[in-house]
Amino acid sequence: MSIYDRIPDYLLGKDQLIGTVLFTALFSFVFLALALPFSENAWFEVGFGMTFGYTAIFFLLASAIIIISKMTMYTLRRYPDFTFLRYIIWNAAEILLICLLYTVFTIEGDIFGIIDIEEQSFSAIFFRSLAYITIALGIPYVIAGQYFAINDKNNTIRLMNMSSVVGDLPSSPQEEKRITLFDNSGVLKFSTNSSNLYFIESDDNYIQVWYKDNNGEMKQYMLRCKLKTIEDSFTGSELVRCHRKYIVNITKVRTLTAEKDGYCIDLDIPSVAPIPVSKTYEETVLSRFNSR
Repeated sequence: MSIYDRIPDYLLGKDQLIGTVLFTALFSFVFLALALPFSENAWFEVGFGMTFGYTAIFFLLASAIIIISKMTMYTLRRYPDFTFLRYIIWNAAEILLICLLYTVFTIEGDIFGIIDIEEQSFSAIFFRSLAYITIALGIPYVIAGQYFAINDKNNTIRLMNMSSVVGDLPSSPQEEKRITLFDNSGVLKFSTNSSNLYFIESDDNYIQVWYKDNNGEMKQYMLRCKLKTIEDSFTGSELVRCHRKYIVNITKVRTLTAEKDGYCIDLDIPSVAPIPVSKTYEETVLSRFNSR
């Protein structure tokens, strides 16, 4: 994996970013509570005085910077050039901006008599705070990233299990090929014979599975899972990615039509409009369709 590779979705999901912010806030509070007594330019205070109010304002502004940054990151997560390098630079910029905020607060607070520190230059305060803030933010960012990476890998491994976990059809003499889906917590939520599954639609952190039940009726089932995880887990099966929002069962494709804006897939489901095939997946879909 290169720093120029696109950042994986599991680092930029809504729940992942919220979890990162909450974990960072908790880690920072504990770390600063333990480390600040040893800092020469620390002025944070808990209580009811003016210094405490000044401290609270700083923490609110620093939190706002992180929250706005993560919200913007979430908005831009679909851009193909959002690489690991950009992700690292983005988080480093957060740290530098909060260091700058701390330095300005320190100097202004000393000027107005709100806090009392030893005489120091702007650069001295900035670089002294840089070490503490890098640890307070950098370490939880790394830990959260590792946790989400491990969790995503575990879910991918679980999703690769296509054995008969939950029966939805009478047993057949031949070995059934089943699709079993787990949510982001690793809990089994859905299982069906692959011949009954038509397509899977993505809705942010959720997917919606379209399938036929025992009575031949078209049903929909929604669970919390990433479409990318499904794509990676069932490589080589009947499930084929055709669009950033869709995975189709290639054996269920009735017609593949060339339109003005590209190809469209018709699954012969009256309530479902033709599914678009994006340029990114066009070659794969055509090769799989022609080899059926």
